[in-house]
Amino acid sequence: MMRVLLAEDQAMVRGALAALLALEPDIEVAGSVADGEAAWREVQRLKPDILVSDIEMPGLTGLELAQRIQRHELPVKVVIVTTFARSGYLRRALDAGVSGYLLKDSPAEKLAESLRVVHRGGRAIDPELALEAWTEADPLNDRERQVLRLAGEGHSAGEIARQLSLSHGTVRNYLSEAIGKLGVANRIEAYRLARQKGWL
Repeated sequence: MMRVLLAEDQAMVRGALAALLALEPDIEVAGSVADGEAAWREVQRLKPDILVSDIEMPGLTGLELAQRIQRHELPVKVVIVTTFARSGYLRRALDAGVSGYLLKDSPAEKLAESLRVVHRGGRAIDPELALEAWTEADPLNDRERQVLRLAGEGHSAGEIARQLSLSHGTVRNYLSEAIGKLGVANRIEAYRLARQKGWL
């Protein structure tokens, strides 16, 4: 029996996934949560075989969760189920040790089959997306990504500096580096482009 934890912030989608997986004779839904921090607590408490997670959630994103699981060397496999068919997200997911990356518009039966593949030690990744993921490299480093994400959410350089314990000048440097690497005119364009590519 495979034990699965679901992390999805949309209640209807979370309920549908739980109902779908409950129909499978070899899958037990051990728990379901609505945000990344709750998912992290439940991963440690329930010790599921597989975490099925969305990417964008309050608290921690699915990718940040996967990175944390990898860093703590927990024996939990991660499968991302998302609407984002962006190669940048997939690259970052693979770097974070994710074993599966499926799109929410995949056929329902594909999810259970993919979980079985992952449980057996394999990988379940959308093949077209996998091919695309290696054609364009992500130019941003982690700090540039963090600063750009906060800037795009409307935070001033001063607020970002306080939040990340950096100096005002350092934040400005990270922003100008990101703008330069992406070849755009300002932080708003940089944020839009990086989001579109799946680099944030």
